[in-house]
Amino acid sequence: MIRNVLGSVLALLGAAAAVQSPFQSWYDGRLGRDYRVQDLFDGISTTSSAVLGSILLPFLFAALVTVVGVVLRSRWVVAVAGLIVLGFTVLWMVRLGQATGSLTVGGDGSVLRMGVAQAAAGGVLLLLGALVMSGRRREVRAPREDLDPYPVPPDDHPDTWPPTQEPGMSAQTTPWPEPEAHPYTGPGTGQHRGRSDEDTAPYPVQDEDEDDGRYPPPRP
Repeated sequence: MIRNVLGSVLALLGAAAAVQSPFQSWYDGRLGRDYRVQDLFDGISTTSSAVLGSILLPFLFAALVTVVGVVLRSRWVVAVAGLIVLGFTVLWMVRLGQATGSLTVGGDGSVLRMGVAQAAAGGVLLLLGALVMSGRRREVRAPREDLDPYPVPPDDHPDTWPPTQEPGMSAQTTPWPEPEAHPYTGPGTGQHRGRSDEDTAPYPVQDEDEDDGRYPPPRP
């Protein structure tokens, strides 16, 4: 966050310096806004230019690109703005050198003035601001475990129990095991299985008090 703020400040200062430089003297007392944009491609001439048709136009475009880069926190957009400023400044110097034969101090004291230095400094500040900015970082959110606590079983093992991944019914949704059947299967256990209480003994039960000769008499 601090790097983005510091880089944005440097970039905005560089853009402001580049926009203000054409209103300074560039060479032999001639302002930068007097040089036409087409002179940068066809050669320097003595024809004056309107303000919006001068070298100020690419610098205004670079300033607009800088504002977009600062808003988007894009270091690459800011770097492009710095390259535009430096590129047009160097191009003007090349064309002036071709027109005058040299960029050194002439016999009349003609030399590169403050406007050129200010434009070059603005481009350097733009590149420095792009270097300082950290850019926009993507936030990676960890997956929430409460949304899907039990993953879908794979195709090769469709019948798995979600809590323990043990073999079982695929339709099982409870984490607790199924209740086991009652081990006793004698008389009177029908109610445990949902049936009426009926006698399941193989032979009818007889009264023990009845003496039919098969039971010993009760003891006193």
